[in-house]
Amino acid sequence: MAAKKWPVALALVAGTLALMAGLITGGYALEGWQLAARWTARIGFPIFLTAYLGSSLVRLAPAPWSRALIRDRRWWGLGFATSHTIHLFALIMAVRLSPEPRTVASLVPGGIAYLFIFAMAATSNQAAMRALGHNWKRLHTTGIHVIWLIFTLAYAKRIPDMETRIIGITMTALALAALSIRVLARRQRPSALAA
Repeated sequence: MAAKKWPVALALVAGTLALMAGLITGGYALEGWQLAARWTARIGFPIFLTAYLGSSLVRLAPAPWSRALIRDRRWWGLGFATSHTIHLFALIMAVRLSPEPRTVASLVPGGIAYLFIFAMAATSNQAAMRALGHNWKRLHTTGIHVIWLIFTLAYAKRIPDMETRIIGITMTALALAALSIRVLARRQRPSALAA
């Protein structure tokens, strides 16, 4: 069991390094925390996609590597929750230091995402699965798609800005490709490993 937890350790190390890199580059003032928030989000996205695509990849390409993804999917999800908690810390610091107040409406999407992240992390165990029954699957299916949508919209809104266009196009394309893989996998005959 301990060997399977390595995605959480990877996420913790990667998120911490991204946080430190932002602060070293931009200092401990607003710019540093903004960089830290940006870079920790970028670290969390591929970790999220790994959890998002686990069951789809094992359906489309059953192989030892895809079976390992599905076997460790819970730990990839917990790794994402870990890295995104680091992102939340950086984001809170950036918002606190910013002279421009954030509107409540601008905080709602991220707040909803974090409700799902923490609810999914708290229920990522066998006891919660038994206690919640069918509602466990509803929570995790809804949550993972809400998080996907918020990531996608956050990156898509960067496309019109010349300074952030490349990252916006790249990350939005990755998000849409991941959704396409999930749709394609649903059309395939389900694998016993993906259940």
